[in-house]
Amino acid sequence: MKKPILLAACIAALASACAMVPDAGPLPSWNDTAPKEAVIEFVARVTTKGSPDFVPVPERIAVFDNDGTLWAEQPVYTQLAFIIDQIKAMAPQHPEWNTTEPFASLLAGDMQGVMASGEAGVAALLAAPHAGMSTDEFSHDVLAWIETARHPKTGAAYTQMTYQPMLELLEYLRANGFKTFIVSGGGIDFMRPWSEQVYGIPPEQVVGTSGGLAFEDKNGQYTLRKLPELVLNDDKAGKPVGIQRHIGRRPIAAFGNSDGDLQMLQWTCAAPGARLCTYIHHTDEQREWAYDRQSHIGKLDLGLDEAHAKGWTVVDMKQDWKVVFPAQ
Repeated sequence: MKKPILLAACIAALASACAMVPDAGPLPSWNDTAPKEAVIEFVARVTTKGSPDFVPVPERIAVFDNDGTLWAEQPVYTQLAFIIDQIKAMAPQHPEWNTTEPFASLLAGDMQGVMASGEAGVAALLAAPHAGMSTDEFSHDVLAWIETARHPKTGAAYTQMTYQPMLELLEYLRANGFKTFIVSGGGIDFMRPWSEQVYGIPPEQVVGTSGGLAFEDKNGQYTLRKLPELVLNDDKAGKPVGIQRHIGRRPIAAFGNSDGDLQMLQWTCAAPGARLCTYIHHTDEQREWAYDRQSHIGKLDLGLDEAHAKGWTVVDMKQDWKVVFPAQ
């Protein structure tokens, strides 16, 4: 008779201990400030049947910029770091790069010179090392690099430079019937190989800057080969275009961090019904970086003004997040 009594006592003790542990609730890495409240209140409005703002599951589309919104983008975009390593490795076979911009600036370590080349220069850098490569070969190179490359400031893998609060947000939205998409100025073929493992976002839900492709049949070996042409620049006004082409539904929630995301947020919040447009404002120089209006990476100027004017949610990383990176 002692064993059942002892078991009952243990169960009671365990229940009492559990009762003393508070329920973390959704978004545990977010402080209990206005942005967290706005997210939770919005999700409740659009998922509660009978609510005037109820949105059917197929229409619960949330879009996220990647660089600076889901993971760190300083001191340079991660894809640009990948391209730098690729071009340096290939430079001996391309002596003309030593006198051709923006390759010459890149090889000299002059990132201001690279950025001065503008979108056309950066597009040239993105295309040059990989033109003629098959999509499978490119994916292999991306995965090999991202498994070994390390962030220049922290020494962490780039996939460890993701934002813990945003990972929680992705999970929270999906748990409430949302389909989550990346809509980024980064290359679509660069993000797709690892997006599912890192964010839980499958490759078919990644929208990004896209180059040309060609189908090839070489003696029964079928491949898709990358071409040195730009099909979609998925940045600024290109983001709503990419959303329409790849998703076909206007989002009801959009998250970004720079002026490059402004049109995506405008497109999302211009429609009737409940909408959530959110900017991630980099204000934490201790745990991450502090930058906005004057930054050459992730500049947030016009977008910040519009967010305040239209009442969009602005996340202050220093004030609104308990941690920034998972390791913290």
